[in-house]
Amino acid sequence: MLGQGFVSAAVVAASVLFVLSLGGLSNQEKAKRAVWYGIFGMLFAVFFTAAGPGIGHYWIMLPMVAIGAAIGVKLARSVGMTEMPQLIAALHSFVGLAAVFVGLNAEMERASVMAARHAQESMAQFSAFAALVATKAPDELLFLQIEVVLGVFIGAVTFTGSVIAYGKLAGKIDGKARQLPGGHMLNAAALVASLVLAIVYLQGAGIWTLLLIALLAFFIGYHLIMGIGGADMPVVVSMLNSYSGWAAAAIGFTLSNDLLIVTGALVGSSGAILSYMMCKAMNRKFINVILGGFGTKSQSVTHIEGEQIAIDAAGVAAALNAADSVILVPGYGMAVAQAQASVSELTRKLRAQASRYALPSTRLPGACPVI
Repeated sequence: MLGQGFVSAAVVAASVLFVLSLGGLSNQEKAKRAVWYGIFGMLFAVFFTAAGPGIGHYWIMLPMVAIGAAIGVKLARSVGMTEMPQLIAALHSFVGLAAVFVGLNAEMERASVMAARHAQESMAQFSAFAALVATKAPDELLFLQIEVVLGVFIGAVTFTGSVIAYGKLAGKIDGKARQLPGGHMLNAAALVASLVLAIVYLQGAGIWTLLLIALLAFFIGYHLIMGIGGADMPVVVSMLNSYSGWAAAAIGFTLSNDLLIVTGALVGSSGAILSYMMCKAMNRKFINVILGGFGTKSQSVTHIEGEQIAIDAAGVAAALNAADSVILVPGYGMAVAQAQASVSELTRKLRAQASRYALPSTRLPGACPVI
């Protein structure tokens, strides 16, 4: 078991690697190195957290890590690049569900500590997270409860929302935007009810309030994402990425885990910024994404002006040779056709003839690296 000093140093190192990973992913030429930064950062995080002070039950932990790693390797080898969006959505659901479980467990530990205090029992009987809770003052326990509420609520919304996003992207759920009668009023009512239950919980009610909050948040996540059309799911995946980050950060505060706080904040902020940039590029309102009204309003029909001219491969080649500026628009068809080698060769030829060219950002995060 390592000392707290080693764990603190590992937190700093892993945080720096995660920052370098995010920064490198913005550059196509540095993306591969950035992925390795993220891999080593996560290895540091997992190893030093598992070997830190107060950690035990390795006979349970190590098999779970091995099983999770085996599943990850299998998915990485079997899932095609065009299926990455739904895989990411599915992985976000795990983060959300983990936040819910951690929050409920933290409340059970807090309740045990409070019962022991009222009975004037010794705090020495507690270990691990319960021992940490036992050292907290009443105002710190109040903040702990607030963190638990936020973690459970955001995590539950992320879980069901990510499951629905996965279903729509994978074609297992109808991609049309659908809502129950009452629409956004149901979401607002569930949100108000969750707020009331949170106040009741902070006033001393039991874990039943958290369970009801989780159920209401499950409904909100489901109904929000069901109200968004399947064609807009890539933007929703980015938004859910942000939600999962904030859920992780909230749980980091609950567990007093600096690495979870830093990593969650990085994921949450980067996901929110990406969602905003994508919405702005698509002339969508960001607030409509957050409220689940994305894609539900009828759009005016765009009238196409001009004439469509058919062209063959030879004609395209001639046009590219004569062009001063070229814009390549990546799409799903290019990804399915595995056209990355052809696009790379085309790029080299355009550079050789000093033509200006551009790859515009797309609505699908990571679409350009994929193709």
